[in-house]
Amino acid sequence: MKLVIGSDIHGAASWCEKFMDALDEVQPDRVILLGDLLYHGPRNEVPQDYAPKQVIAQLNSIADQVIAVRGNCEAEVDQMVLNFPCMDDYNVLWDPDADNEATHTKGIELFLTHGHVWGAGIHNSIDHMPTLPKGAALVYGHTHKKVNMMADRYPMIRCFNPGSIGIPKDGTHSFGIYENGIFSFRELQ
Repeated sequence: MKLVIGSDIHGAASWCEKFMDALDEVQPDRVILLGDLLYHGPRNEVPQDYAPKQVIAQLNSIADQVIAVRGNCEAEVDQMVLNFPCMDDYNVLWDPDADNEATHTKGIELFLTHGHVWGAGIHNSIDHMPTLPKGAALVYGHTHKKVNMMADRYPMIRCFNPGSIGIPKDGTHSFGIYENGIFSFRELQ
């Protein structure tokens, strides 16, 4: 299973376009979107390339590949303009073929969320971990900072944050790739 994982576009059209170009290159099985897709929210500056209508068109062009969750900046109106479900606080994927490094077995559960309802307390994500099996991965956004580590407070749970496509707070616009049980980052230029 090959996934591309993006988060926190915040209506930044030129960065979303670069993300779309990367999708053409990577050719994932599915595209995971971890929320905060269209709006910048009251805590963020407005991106220079802020154009949510362009981002709507870009994301709707891949609607058949998208699995999305709700971020803290999503609103009911977003579901009216996006052609894929985007209002659930979490989703769960199971990769039966991945080697689970924590349990030395096959299969990894991926718990997909934004990071404002469920999280491991890393950076400014909430410390409210869902009940997950050993070897699972908490895949979240919200902090705009990349993370790929085993959780200190939650043994045998991997935490992965792809960073932010539109408004990074760690210096680089980025997204994540998951393939065969391995998470990695890709920077957008």
